[in-house]
Amino acid sequence: MTQERRLYLRGGIPLEGDVQVHGGKNTALPILAAALLCDEPVRIENLPDISDVRLMLSLMEGLGAGIERESASVVVVDPTSLTSITPDPALCQRMRASYYLLGALLGKAGEGVIARPGGCAIGVRPIDQHIKGFRALGAQVKEQCGLLEARAAQLHGAEIFMDCVTVGGTINVMLAACRAEGNTMIYNAAKEPHIVDTANFLNAMGARIRGAGTDVIRVRGVSRLHGCSYAVIPDQIETGTLMIAAAATHGDVTLHGCIPTHMESLTAKLLELGARVDDYDDTIRVFAPGAHRAVSFKTQAYPGFPTDLQQPMSALLTTARGTSTIIETIYDARFHHLNEMQRMGAQVRIEGRTAVINGVIKLHGAPVAASDLRAGAALIIAGLMADGQTEIRNVHFIERGYENIDLHLRSLGADIHKA
Repeated sequence: MTQERRLYLRGGIPLEGDVQVHGGKNTALPILAAALLCDEPVRIENLPDISDVRLMLSLMEGLGAGIERESASVVVVDPTSLTSITPDPALCQRMRASYYLLGALLGKAGEGVIARPGGCAIGVRPIDQHIKGFRALGAQVKEQCGLLEARAAQLHGAEIFMDCVTVGGTINVMLAACRAEGNTMIYNAAKEPHIVDTANFLNAMGARIRGAGTDVIRVRGVSRLHGCSYAVIPDQIETGTLMIAAAATHGDVTLHGCIPTHMESLTAKLLELGARVDDYDDTIRVFAPGAHRAVSFKTQAYPGFPTDLQQPMSALLTTARGTSTIIETIYDARFHHLNEMQRMGAQVRIEGRTAVINGVIKLHGAPVAASDLRAGAALIIAGLMADGQTEIRNVHFIERGYENIDLHLRSLGADIHKA
């Protein structure tokens, strides 16, 4: 059995230079699933070359879709050759976003059967709102033998009130509704940028969706969707991770190909702790020569502070002067990484969904293990800050969402390699 590779870092080097942001993971996955709704081939550009995207493409190929990779970032999907409504259960259990295939298959074929999705262990992530939405559209949904089955002779538009703000539920219901008969209203919808991008992609294929990015989305069902060429938006979380890394190392980094308005909640906190952030049309510069001040925040649905950046931000705060408090409101098990950072000298106290971080002068390198995707990113930032060598295990978690992050950081002067 081949031993998994690990990341090795030597910290204390300020990151400096320019870097290009990749396409968004959280956008690419629902857009790929949405391509199955089309009646013609579609071309999708600016895809990140990450394991989750490769896994989604494998799931789609298993359903019979034609997949042609023009390059690492461009794929042509031909959904006209679907032969199955059941994605590979073993693959589904490796990725949370596999559930988007159920909404797409329900809209396209009127039926889909999918295994309960997997992904990172960051707490309870129910899909009850997905099921509620499918049933409101007229589908019969049942679970047996670990498989979730949804079937409808004909989907019909409906008014759907989400009991809580859910990104996955909003997208999944939107996917099914765009091929339903009549009008659908989704109330208390999530507003994240990847919801807007997925809606824009569907509209580029001929769907009729309005209100994405607000808490009420209106979908008028259509009977046919046509092919198109579409570019995925830049990755909001990769952008934020690199911004935090620049500040954490007291560096000077300019990010290109990003969307500054998506980063406003993070920018506000970086300014509060003493960094300088300048943004232009599609670039952001983070410059942080001085010491950091402690800050406090709580994660919230967009446009609040993203839960996916909570972990990387907590790494920065381990050496900020004073006491920082983080309240995690989205997921109930997203502080595992802080136990690993204690091995590096961090002073942390966890009380339920609250983490209290007392800043220390320095972290020191240590062997640590990533417990999930964003925990891995947090440990990388901690390693960039620490004296000595940090060894990070479970690199496969990081590869789920960051394309060649070691090469990205090395281009900015970091001492990091994978072996």
